[in-house]
Amino acid sequence: MDFGLVLQTDPPASRVVSLMKRAERNGFTHGWTFDSAVLWQEPFVIYSQILAGTTKLTVGPMVTNPGTRTWEVTASTFATLNDMFGNRTVCGIGRGDSAMRVAGRRPNTLARLGEAIDVIRDLAEGRETEVDGQPLRIPWVSDGKLPVWMAAYGPKALALAGRKADGFILQLADPYLTEWMVRAVRAAAVEAGRDPASVTVCVAAPAYVGEDLAHAREQCRWFGGMVGNHVADLVARYGEHSGMVPEALTSYIKERHGYDYSHHGRAGNPSTDFVPDEIVDRFCLLGPAEAHIEKLRALRDLGVDQFAVYDMHDAQEATIDAYGAEIIPALDH
Repeated sequence: MDFGLVLQTDPPASRVVSLMKRAERNGFTHGWTFDSAVLWQEPFVIYSQILAGTTKLTVGPMVTNPGTRTWEVTASTFATLNDMFGNRTVCGIGRGDSAMRVAGRRPNTLARLGEAIDVIRDLAEGRETEVDGQPLRIPWVSDGKLPVWMAAYGPKALALAGRKADGFILQLADPYLTEWMVRAVRAAAVEAGRDPASVTVCVAAPAYVGEDLAHAREQCRWFGGMVGNHVADLVARYGEHSGMVPEALTSYIKERHGYDYSHHGRAGNPSTDFVPDEIVDRFCLLGPAEAHIEKLRALRDLGVDQFAVYDMHDAQEATIDAYGAEIIPALDH
């Protein structure tokens, strides 16, 4: 199992770079950041510094979207980083939650997202494609490689990931829901004539190593609120009892009353007081190292290839070091 570190690009950027270097020293293979231009600093600028300061770390957004930048700009940015640092990027992409809504726009449609996946990959790898009816190719790309991993929860998005994406990003670490969603992605891959094993599965969630479970829950409760934004979209689209989405995912948002993006992804987010302890425990990895190892082994057995640690809490360095010392070595065999 691979391990990634997920950060927000809060200033100073030097701290983000420092934590990513620390992650590589501790055995992490991927460095991810949020991508929301109003809320945080521009990640692609910071990726160049992360790549320059590491030797093997693969970096990318978790996640970008098709609406913030034009597709040729996104592809060219990835291709430039790959040319400079040797194909060490991955494009995590989704419909766009905070990046679009903070700017007063609606998240992108799945149809637009599916088209963007193909176009961005083709352009970044040097192939000609079509953008808005215009044939385009980036002529200076040579030997470029850009895996595109798609974030998804709902049935139509999971199917799209299985049909088109190189990887599937699931932003929660509940084994029951992971099994349900991975099965849906793989079924869609088979239906599209693809090898289901070719779709990399990445589970991303907060991890907090320590004995004080109550404190860990409060540091990670924000995550249930963030996931709740996507769940609310699914309930609006499919209904709470449609059978299209597991009730194990949808039932907890009944007491949700709006969401303030100024606290997005942050410990102490007041918009997440509706999230019960049960959801925090299910969606996150909390407790001593042994508890993390047990849950990660269960996820690995379900086909998860990478666990990406959301490290947005008051023990960032300690979590990276604990994973490097105790948890990553235990998952190497």
